[in-house]
Amino acid sequence: MRKAKPKKRVILPDPVYGDVKVTKFVNNLMYDGKKSIAYSIFYNSLALVEKKLKDEEKSSLEIWKKALDNITPTVEVKSRRIGGATFQVPTEIRPDRKEAISMKNLILYARKRSGKSMAEKLSAEIVDAYNQQGGAFKRKEDMHRMAEANRAFAHFRF
Repeated sequence: MRKAKPKKRVILPDPVYGDVKVTKFVNNLMYDGKKSIAYSIFYNSLALVEKKLKDEEKSSLEIWKKALDNITPTVEVKSRRIGGATFQVPTEIRPDRKEAISMKNLILYARKRSGKSMAEKLSAEIVDAYNQQGGAFKRKEDMHRMAEANRAFAHFRF
């Protein structure tokens, strides 16, 4: 690389839980710089999760974190061109990218859901991810299955 690596920006913790992970999630959820709306959607969805899983001894934030862990992939396949042929090479994912992928998948599949408000859709997807089902969990399973199927090309790792 010719230029110096850009500095990592410091992300401030969110106002309610004091957690940086929540702020990252809200930043992914946000449209058109409307951060206050994104925060309200997130907090409302956590309140709905609390109502849905009231028999659970964990708090809604812990449930959300567990749901993110359940949909976090460990390997992915990258296309690599070797001698005219393109191979799907399984590679391990960096920890920061793992977190970003899981957050983006959760939001993507929450948006695809049918429901009234985004908070309801997001809470339903969080509950599904917590119970190891739903679209985002299926996406993770598919990524792992692809990596497993292409394990023979693991020696092409770069």
